[in-house]
Amino acid sequence: MVLFAAFISLVFLYSLISRRLERTILTAPILFTAAGVLMTASPEVLTELALDRKGLLLVAELGLVMTLFADASRVAPRMLKGRVNLPVRLLTAGMLLTIVLGALCAMGVLGKLSLWEAGILAAILAPTDAGLGQVIVNSPQVPQRVRQALNVEAGLNDGLAVPFMMFFIALAAATEGKAGGSVLVGVLVQQIGYGTLIGLGIGLGGGWLIGFARRKEWMAEPLAQLGVVVLPLACVLASEATGASMFIAAFVAGLSAQAGFSEVGKHSVEFTEEWGQLFNFFVFFLFGLLVTRQWTQFSFAIFAYGVLSLTLIRMLPVAIALRGTGLSRPTVLFMGWFGPRGLASIVLALVYLEGETKLAGESTIKLAVTATVLLSILAHGLTALPGIRRYATAIARLNNNAAENEPPGPREKNPAPG
Repeated sequence: MVLFAAFISLVFLYSLISRRLERTILTAPILFTAAGVLMTASPEVLTELALDRKGLLLVAELGLVMTLFADASRVAPRMLKGRVNLPVRLLTAGMLLTIVLGALCAMGVLGKLSLWEAGILAAILAPTDAGLGQVIVNSPQVPQRVRQALNVEAGLNDGLAVPFMMFFIALAAATEGKAGGSVLVGVLVQQIGYGTLIGLGIGLGGGWLIGFARRKEWMAEPLAQLGVVVLPLACVLASEATGASMFIAAFVAGLSAQAGFSEVGKHSVEFTEEWGQLFNFFVFFLFGLLVTRQWTQFSFAIFAYGVLSLTLIRMLPVAIALRGTGLSRPTVLFMGWFGPRGLASIVLALVYLEGETKLAGESTIKLAVTATVLLSILAHGLTALPGIRRYATAIARLNNNAAENEPPGPREKNPAPG
């Protein structure tokens, strides 16, 4: 109870001064992570953390499930159109290159990891988190096309990273002879396959029922949001019963629910912007509680990989993906740097570490994810406001016909918050 009492008190205090904090470099992830670190000074907190680990993990999982559903529910087929579409470039070539380069660098810098273990690490760190750079996507000093592209990317790459992570876990386990090819088949069929089917069933069925009830005026307006929120929770229950991935199920459900109820995105995002913030804050609070256990295990190589993950591994793929868009060098550098790692990486790492598959490189993966996210929370939080000012000065010389000043394409008009 001490943990939750402290967290609730912190949320209340943060809400009181949140507007003032928006004008400083102290972001919510920095504050809640720091609070988690400070809480570990209490022996009672450490005891409670050890006893309630599974319950705390469940809360973190629910936070990511709700985020995945809300993000996916904002995507429509028409948003995929457009020849020069920044989010599409970032989510295809950019993300694939990030995973490949991340795996190669992990093998070179960390040494102890196999190819597939390096792939696990790269997939976990591939998603970006708009919440860490919320000031970026809300700043009028950043061109609308740029900030919305970053927002959409952060909203969708977490869902796209999950199948890669699971696939690499299965390959790593099969290579180490823990169950042979049966592990790979199990992941493809049970977790990914069943997760997709569950998501389609709940998304299409639930979306159609909500849409039908709204058209018939059977559903009260205030309860529409509640009906939408039930869909990802149903994905969790169905996934637990079948061994499927709740994350894939929630993501697919969000994509498919709008086929029956076009306003599903509006209601799900309203929930995540309000109650969903509690889940996000809690994940960073939990991260702070857990990170202190690993202080003594960090090495130069671990931090070196974290720095590479935030710079070369992120920025080079972004630069390649954005070639031919006409964006200026300051814009490409700005978009490359502001790809913070946060909620998705934390939860995916926790889920991986709680899994039954014990791999030789598990501790290295855990340390690398922790170090990278910790560096990101600090670096991206502290550089957000100064970075905006420098970027705004750099692009002030561009004329009105510059690529940055073009209106967002179809996909960029409806950003999904990460």
